[in-house]
Amino acid sequence: MIVLLIFAFISGLVTILAPCIWPLLPIILSSSTTGGKAKSLGITLGIMLSFAIFTLTISYLVSLFGFDPDILRLLAVIIIGLLGLTLVIPRFSAILEVFVSRISGKFVSTSPNSRTGFWGGLITGASLGIVWSPCAGPILATIATLAATKAVNLELVLVTLVYVTGVGIPLFFFSYGGSLLLTKTRVLSPYTGKIQQFFGIIMILTALAIFTNYDKVLQVKLLDAFPSYTNFLVKLESNNTVKKQLDILKGGKDTSDMQGKPLNQVSEMGEKTLPRLSRAPEFVGIFKWLNVDKPLTMKELKGKVVLIDFWTYTCINCIRTLPHVTGWFEKYKDKGLVIVGVHTPEFEFEKKTENVEGALKQYKIGYPVAQDNDYETWNAYNNRYWPAKYLIDKDGYIRYTHFGEGEYDVTEQNIQILLNEAGSSVTEELEEMPDETPRTRISPEMYLGSSRMSNFYPNGNVANGRQTFTLSQNISQDTFSLGGEWTIDDEYSMAGKNAVLELNFSANKLFLVMRPPTVKTLVKLKVSVDGKLADDLNAGIDVQNGIVTIESDRLYNLVDLNRKTENHLLRLEFDPGISVYAFTFG
Repeated sequence: MIVLLIFAFISGLVTILAPCIWPLLPIILSSSTTGGKAKSLGITLGIMLSFAIFTLTISYLVSLFGFDPDILRLLAVIIIGLLGLTLVIPRFSAILEVFVSRISGKFVSTSPNSRTGFWGGLITGASLGIVWSPCAGPILATIATLAATKAVNLELVLVTLVYVTGVGIPLFFFSYGGSLLLTKTRVLSPYTGKIQQFFGIIMILTALAIFTNYDKVLQVKLLDAFPSYTNFLVKLESNNTVKKQLDILKGGKDTSDMQGKPLNQVSEMGEKTLPRLSRAPEFVGIFKWLNVDKPLTMKELKGKVVLIDFWTYTCINCIRTLPHVTGWFEKYKDKGLVIVGVHTPEFEFEKKTENVEGALKQYKIGYPVAQDNDYETWNAYNNRYWPAKYLIDKDGYIRYTHFGEGEYDVTEQNIQILLNEAGSSVTEELEEMPDETPRTRISPEMYLGSSRMSNFYPNGNVANGRQTFTLSQNISQDTFSLGGEWTIDDEYSMAGKNAVLELNFSANKLFLVMRPPTVKTLVKLKVSVDGKLADDLNAGIDVQNGIVTIESDRLYNLVDLNRKTENHLLRLEFDPGISVYAFTFG
């Protein structure tokens, strides 16, 4: 944890060099031309506190109060615009200073100078902290992801506070140093009034840019012009120690080997000791049971060997495990094995029963499936992954777990061991089925909703709302760029006019979770690979003559390179109204 905190602090320190913060620096400088050290301190603390609080709590606040988070962004725009007016129009400045003085005076007894200095700076800084989107490296991406999924804990708060402390130190010196430069030097001090008015105009223009989302366009252009910073930040934070600490922060354990490392290993002689790990929790909060006449309970299943499989129907990793799970069901269902699929949705549309029922037919799933729409059973098992398997003995104890894909022979052997313990006689011959777990390095899963987006080129993430993007050139591997009009939401991005997406990926197969418009209209997607329309050599099963028709909410196979894992540039051109959720690879 100490190493992670050190790197979080260093990452915060170097943020002053990041193009993502450059649009804010004129505002910070202009706001500190009056008020001295107190105002510089107020601005710095305001940015630190509002960014930390907003990042860590926004998901909770939206869930609790049901408000649009864009309201806070609009409020920040208004405050920045008003502060700009105070610099341009001195009379307006006097009115606002009286207002700030009265408000701050209700909370703390201070001198007038400190009220207009520190408190005025605090308000400015708080506004900037709300609208600022830092260039996201692995550390900040982890903070944003866990906060968005309401997985905030003491360690995450500590990492966030250390990060913003690193940000705040150089910002304070920049603000206070700039104030001294403008007010104390003989060359500039006679023109302080004119300089303040100039900076006031910059603040007003910045407020307009934020209101129209042009600040994001400017950030992208700056990062395009200085791509070395993004590469530096990723390299800084991507050492093995930091990765392991981030994995622990995400899931409470070191998950660096996420290809399904089991908790119990088979000995070389094939003998196995499966200790009791814990008593299996009950199924709780199930929205609906499918493929079964009545709800199941662990109490009623006592005496049976039970395999719990956490999955969701658009997860490619889950889909690749299904042939093995359905095979075990057919092979052992008459010998005492009960398989229960716990369908815990990753996206909102996956909560629909008709969508899950369609997936059960598509993948020929005949065992009981529980719709865990509110994550209650997921949380009861303290689960973190799709897919995840929990093997439970006849007495109701968890004896084996497996996260991710692979090691199907180990899982089946453990099923046989527990069935034999339960008094069944089972064959020692294991299923002979190809293991589709990727063995070569492929691109990681990429989310296209703002709450978990971290692969947008060049700054990792984008803010919610309708925006017009310009495609970046020469994007890095495992990143994507947007062009045209898009509406960004927490879970997805929805295509608008002239919407285009380009992705630099490495894989054999590429999949994209998509959803058509709610209004029943025929929408299509054009697929190109390396500048040419997708053809028989590289088109996925859902692509016909380079075109995909989006008819339902599901996972679409866009690219298939016939078992060759290669690096390529994908270009997708969308009809308006198509929502995209996540890329997965195989």
